[in-house]
Amino acid sequence: MSYFAHETAIVDDNVNIGEGTKIWHFSHVLSHTIIGENCSFGQNCVVGPKVNIGSGVKVQNNVSIYEGIEVEDDVFLGPSMVFTNVINPRAFIQRKEEFQKTLLKKGCSVGANATIVCGVTIGEYALIGSGAVVNKDVKPYALMVGVPARQIGWVGISGNTLEFNDNDRTEDDFATYMITGDSLEVVLK
Repeated sequence: MSYFAHETAIVDDNVNIGEGTKIWHFSHVLSHTIIGENCSFGQNCVVGPKVNIGSGVKVQNNVSIYEGIEVEDDVFLGPSMVFTNVINPRAFIQRKEEFQKTLLKKGCSVGANATIVCGVTIGEYALIGSGAVVNKDVKPYALMVGVPARQIGWVGISGNTLEFNDNDRTEDDFATYMITGDSLEVVLK
């Protein structure tokens, strides 16, 4: 086994888990799920069935990733954040054929206790604040907070707030931010 699963974790048959991935206490990976390399799943997580997760993904405690959700590389899912997969659930009506696709693009982060309503795409490196409720698509690099979530700014790849060169934004604007002492330019369109 090239991945680690705690003795209390359950990994069903027909699962593909990448090298270096760690699955911690009381978590369950359901069948036909694909998980990339070097991922981490905290305690009490449920993944699948039929979910694709990229490499380098960090899933904190108490997160369930249901069928219909796709997670690209390097995504962060904060503690107790929530996904939905049906718009109008009822206990007495099966709606598995109505699951809506939710896509989390490379490098985005979702804060603790946030809710992601099904059918949305969260753009590359976007940052969803703790407790936010996302019910519409999120642009790449967007900083989203509130209920419902609204954009209050932009973040860079590092997650730091971007400062723009001009308050009157155009397509040619760029933002600068610092990573390990180097100034970088990022073009946002």
